[in-house]
Amino acid sequence: MSRATTIVRRAAVRPDRVADTVSLDHAARDAASGSLVGEGGLAFEVALAKAAALEDGDALRLEDGRLVAIRAAAEDLLEVRAENPARLTRLAWQLGGNHVPAEIAADVLYVPASPANAELVRGQGCTASPVSRAFRPERAAHDHSTCGHDHSHDHQSHDHGHGHDHGHDHGHGHDHHGHDHAEAHDHDKAHDHDKAHEHGHHEHVHGPGCNHDH
Repeated sequence: MSRATTIVRRAAVRPDRVADTVSLDHAARDAASGSLVGEGGLAFEVALAKAAALEDGDALRLEDGRLVAIRAAAEDLLEVRAENPARLTRLAWQLGGNHVPAEIAADVLYVPASPANAELVRGQGCTASPVSRAFRPERAAHDHSTCGHDHSHDHQSHDHGHGHDHGHDHGHGHDHHGHDHAEAHDHDKAHDHDKAHEHGHHEHVHGPGCNHDH
């Protein structure tokens, strides 16, 4: 069975390399794994080096270079509307606080259909209507998995750069430590020498052979 080992983001997908398409709902795209079968019958196993969420329009690259396009499958959602933008904004803020994924449009929200979500919507004075459509929720601001570059290439480059920087920083820190140690050692030697000199001078001034009048 073919193995998919790399994610290619939508901006970098070449249509001429797409061999098949697979439709996945939000949960399946968020944690793609296991064996999948494309709409054209192509069977493959998802074996990513590092787990990452898939987006509608991305593709999985097989070991032979072919691509399997990712399509967002239709799923049961609630279409949420409000009489004014403030109510909808307040609801979106509360959904985020409860970690509920939401797709945000100009005057409507889409959230997974569930009794808890329906109650939350009503509690904010909004209305919810059941619909079946593709779900493309917002991603967190710190999520870098939606960039348009090849996923595996980016991570390899990042890891290489990180390793180089780490080695450089480590060496610098070691030299700095050695330098401080040497300075401290020299300082101690100088301090000991000064003490010895002062001690010798004291003996010379106050020793038995002193001819001065004290």
